[in-house]
Amino acid sequence: MPSVNFTVKWPNGQSSNFYSPSTIVYEYFQKGQQWAGQEFLKQAEQALHAASERVRARYGFACSSAMDTLNRIQEQATSFSVKPEDTIEITDIYNID
Repeated sequence: MPSVNFTVKWPNGQSSNFYSPSTIVYEYFQKGQQWAGQEFLKQAEQALHAASERVRARYGFACSSAMDTLNRIQEQATSFSVKPEDTIEITDIYNID
């Protein structure tokens, strides 16, 4: 199953790389796309839950890596004090397998 890395630029200018076990995240994120802070977090949650479910459909179990990625995103948003109106950008997204 091809997996995907995507890069997020936070409102403070820092960038972070994240992993998805499934290409389904392309249905949620595109390079150059910008989101308001709260909307990005909702979209990330939907994308990574969908990725985990795709793994479940193929292998019979959910993907803990997808949930780890979601946890990292949520932790970073908290540590960077992301506000609902802040802009978050997907600066890159690409297959790794």
